[in-house]
Amino acid sequence: MGKIIAIANQKGGVGKTTTTVNLAASLGVLEKKVLLIDADPQANATSGLGIEVDGVEMGTYQLLEHTKTAKETIITTSSPNVDLIPAHIDLVAIEIELVDKDDREYMLKKAIADLGEPYDYVLIDCAPSLGLLTLNALTAADSVIIPIQCEYFALEGLGKLLNTIKSVQKIHNPDLDIEGLLLTMFDSRLRLSNQVVEEVKKHFEDMVFDTIIQRNVRLSEAPSYGESIIKYDASSKGAANYLNLANEVVKKNKETV
Repeated sequence: MGKIIAIANQKGGVGKTTTTVNLAASLGVLEKKVLLIDADPQANATSGLGIEVDGVEMGTYQLLEHTKTAKETIITTSSPNVDLIPAHIDLVAIEIELVDKDDREYMLKKAIADLGEPYDYVLIDCAPSLGLLTLNALTAADSVIIPIQCEYFALEGLGKLLNTIKSVQKIHNPDLDIEGLLLTMFDSRLRLSNQVVEEVKKHFEDMVFDTIIQRNVRLSEAPSYGESIIKYDASSKGAANYLNLANEVVKKNKETV
């Protein structure tokens, strides 16, 4: 199995799902075989790839319950080379159901251990919380991408997330790496956006991706059509940004192999 990357930030509205969907689609365009696991009860990554959420009968919930195998929950999407394990609102209940189980943090890791498909990348869209779902994702992942929006409270909560990652490294997954911090919703006209970029780069240096995701109307429109930005408008700035990010991820992983 290829590289497993969780996309996580307990803050909502930072471009987490947008990043997961569009990075998956961009990697697909680069002819990488990608599996996207929607581990967020809001199921936005599922609907963002054009899947009718109400019609989902098998997905991440059954996978974490271990009532279905990974193979049984995988569906193909209209995005080239992108498969999906969808989510449904019933995923909300999983944290309560897993709470008294042994090895509850390892449910996802165990479930995807024998995917059978030779995926190059497995991307996990995490819930905007630091609960058991996100913990499962971080325990199963090789690395984590942290989207940070270029706004006033950008760094708020980041310390908490980094502490969570440290404790996961210590207790559950010593091999967990930070793939990179991704600056999102950048508006070059705003002084604040530029200040946030400077601040994040000053604090985290090499951990920050060179690619910055700019604010883009087409990018915010795409999910309402159930399409990635690549399919919705391949000539947009948003598509160019995510293709750059995909190239950066691929290049980085070639170097680390």
